[in-house]
Amino acid sequence: MTASVLTPPPGSLGINDLLAAARARLHRLDPAAVAAALRDGATLIDIRPVAQRAEHGEIPGALVIERNVLEWRLDPRSDARLPFADRYDLEVIITCQEGYTSSLAAAALQDLGLHRATDLAGGYAAWRAAGLPTTR
Repeated sequence: MTASVLTPPPGSLGINDLLAAARARLHRLDPAAVAAALRDGATLIDIRPVAQRAEHGEIPGALVIERNVLEWRLDPRSDARLPFADRYDLEVIITCQEGYTSSLAAAALQDLGLHRATDLAGGYAAWRAAGLPTTR
């Protein structure tokens, strides 16, 4: 391989940079804060693929929207949006398995205008470790 193939293109960011930028914009919530937000009417969205949910379990009441269709289902401008996604002040909390993909997804929702979107710090694993209800 030549050096040019191994040199990042100008202006590109590595995944650690993208993750840090996403998290700098979010007010991430720990499991206890997520549980409180759910009691107050927030929506928890699980973006994990079916295989992860089957292996590890689920959070009761979480709405499953896999990552590959998340923006289409929650963008109020989208013809493919879910009925409840009809405004920009939705309080949605995204969870994945460990809290990495969820940060990127929540930032993408903020880019759509969903300014209250955030994620569960530590993901499903942190929720379960905190002793909060799961299907396992």
